[in-house]
Amino acid sequence: MKVESAKKNGAAHSEPAIENAVLDRYRKGAQQKAESLCCPVSYEARFLQVIPDEILEKDYGCGDPSRFVKSGDTVLDLGSGGGKIAYIAAQLVGAQGHVIGVDFNPAMLALARKYKQQIAASIGFDVVDFRRGKIQDLSLDLDLLDRELALHPVRSADDFQWLSETCERLRRAQPLIPSESVDIVLSNCVLNLVNDADKRQLLSEIFRVAKVGGRIAISDIVSDEPAPEELKRDSELWSGCISGAFEEEAFLRAFEDAGFHGIELAKRDEKPWRVVNGIEFRAVTVTAYKGKQGPCFERNQAVIYKGPFKQVMDDDGHVLKRGVREAVCDKTFKLYSREPYASHFYHVEPNNEVPLSDAMPFDCKRSKRRDPRETKGREYTLTTEESSCCGPDGCE
Repeated sequence: MKVESAKKNGAAHSEPAIENAVLDRYRKGAQQKAESLCCPVSYEARFLQVIPDEILEKDYGCGDPSRFVKSGDTVLDLGSGGGKIAYIAAQLVGAQGHVIGVDFNPAMLALARKYKQQIAASIGFDVVDFRRGKIQDLSLDLDLLDRELALHPVRSADDFQWLSETCERLRRAQPLIPSESVDIVLSNCVLNLVNDADKRQLLSEIFRVAKVGGRIAISDIVSDEPAPEELKRDSELWSGCISGAFEEEAFLRAFEDAGFHGIELAKRDEKPWRVVNGIEFRAVTVTAYKGKQGPCFERNQAVIYKGPFKQVMDDDGHVLKRGVREAVCDKTFKLYSREPYASHFYHVEPNNEVPLSDAMPFDCKRSKRRDPRETKGREYTLTTEESSCCGPDGCE
């Protein structure tokens, strides 16, 4: 199929045109099932039993990011739509967790909120909260803004200035999602619906709201080649998760540029969902973590990369060679002791711990190899009798 978008739509794509097309298509999708909105996904049946059919049949996703949710998490579901992922996540986080769904579309929010008490009664606790906002602006609570506008309608240029000041006040004083408040950010096929000009801000907002040590699980549609302008001018293709898709390499790079680390392509569909003018569009799921920022201190720690590759490079440019005792700062040592790295390394602690309060800045120009005497101690002269080489799993 060849798409003649320029003839169909004429003018170049604009933010209001895209936003209106997305709002209208998903408003209709909330009222009547739309077969062409994103691709079919299988979810664990046990989590679907408490979710009404009206939500299930009007769910438009391309993956299942909920499988990365843990008990007790505070979860943010971007573009939560009818609430399916949010209600699955609620069952995973349990009574001690919290799930926040954010969506811009009033019709989808109404559908999600319609069954909130019914589902809470079925699972035995109420931990889900749906809020109205744009996923590229997670500071502005649009429900709060609507209340302000009801008291002070905008009718003049002076009112417009008041509106701008009010938005900033609400962002500061009553943010929709506070900074560093979320354990995991989920998204299911909505990042591609955001205008290209807002995508950098979108990733920045995702990074802002995640806790230090928090993580993300993002399912979306990506393309194997950049989408040309003729596709981007087609509002139907944009609202259908096509024209606004990230190119697949750029998708991963966007999370890296935003400051995330441990970025992994956790799932990539072998077959494309759609092919348009020779460009393949397929579903992927990406996971990543927040927390590599901060000062570096020398505490005489080392890591040994297990393999199987001869060497690897991390998101900070550290090259780690297989089997080599690599000198790392305290921050990196801690990062490598947690997921997704922990299983790939042996962690070498010094015999004499250096208190963080006494630690000097780590010299990034020093030799990458950690001399064993740096961890054992220069005066280490211990001699021992032979000992058992048995490990926790017994002797071979």
